[in-house]
Amino acid sequence: TAVISPQDPTLLIGSSLLATCSVHGDPPGATAEGLYWTLNGRRLPPELSRVLNASTLALALANLNGSRQQSGDNLVCHARDGSILAGSCLYVGLPPEKPVNISCWSKNMKDLTCRWTPGAHGETFLHTNYSLKYKLRWYGQDNTCEEYHTVGPHSCHIPKDLALFTPYEIWVEATNRLGSARSDVLTLDILDVVTTDPPPDVHVSRVGGLEDQLSVRWVSPPALKDFLFQAKYQIRYRVEDSVDWKVVDDVSNQTSCRLAGLKPGTVYFVQVRCNPFGIYGSKKAGIWSEWSHPTAASTPRSERSGPGGGACEPRGGEPSSGPVRRELKQFLGWLKKHAYCSNLSFRLYDQWRAWMQKSHKTRNQDEGILPSGRRGTARGPAR
Repeated sequence: TAVISPQDPTLLIGSSLLATCSVHGDPPGATAEGLYWTLNGRRLPPELSRVLNASTLALALANLNGSRQQSGDNLVCHARDGSILAGSCLYVGLPPEKPVNISCWSKNMKDLTCRWTPGAHGETFLHTNYSLKYKLRWYGQDNTCEEYHTVGPHSCHIPKDLALFTPYEIWVEATNRLGSARSDVLTLDILDVVTTDPPPDVHVSRVGGLEDQLSVRWVSPPALKDFLFQAKYQIRYRVEDSVDWKVVDDVSNQTSCRLAGLKPGTVYFVQVRCNPFGIYGSKKAGIWSEWSHPTAASTPRSERSGPGGGACEPRGGEPSSGPVRRELKQFLGWLKKHAYCSNLSFRLYDQWRAWMQKSHKTRNQDEGILPSGRRGTARGPAR
């Protein structure tokens, strides 16, 4: 009974549109003067329309905004009684921008997962199709990834049939009603982007009665055993009421670590992650895994009355082991500050702590045996 022209136009944001609705005498008596327009169900002001002739009503829209829905905005021509005579979809938006920030990783050296960012602005207000393409660098045909949205809205997974020891070229193409754009090409070798799942079975426990330490142990990810990867680990930890993490970088390939310099009587959250390297002799490091789920443990409360719960200070006037003790104290302070994960260093640390406790106990026993007159002599010359 009526026709809208143009039909289903695609326009840039900020454009103007002149549309017409022409009736053909059905229903009987229908004329342009009885027609009106709606956009997405809302009646447009009559001043935006004008009658061109007895059967044609024109509509002028200026400075159009992006479509409210990617399937288009509904522009409808109505008869006087509200019945629908004709409709059209308006597609108002932007052409796609060049996709950026392509990153890829593999968990088994047979697959590849990639993600990307749509562009600087991203939103086009139009349905935009993204295709991940890949091919062997020096030969072979273009291939298209088929499993999209695997790890987010702009991602794709290639499950199999990938070659090792040969670089791949990977790029993303974006297309919508207003144009297309292609990303820069990413070149990579599968062996250089291997990652694993986070280390499982992370356990955090106390170290005897030492109030400033926690022991962390974990299990290597299964992929390390299946593919003979080597690995290095990283730990981070924070106190319960803080969002700031402290990272321990020097864990190397151990599956345990002791954290020192912690606050007594405090709950800590600990996480571990893994980075495979040395794959088939490759000298490039892999990609860090995600962090493991946080594991919580608390340090023992300090039973000492000192301000920081630290080791006992030497008494004034004791025979001079001061320089040695100062050096040991400096070593301990450095150890605590860096939460160093070396078994050798911690054996020395534990030996030093045991020696201090034994020395303190022996000194107290000796002073209890000595007569009061000799105690003053043992402590230093009388003033």
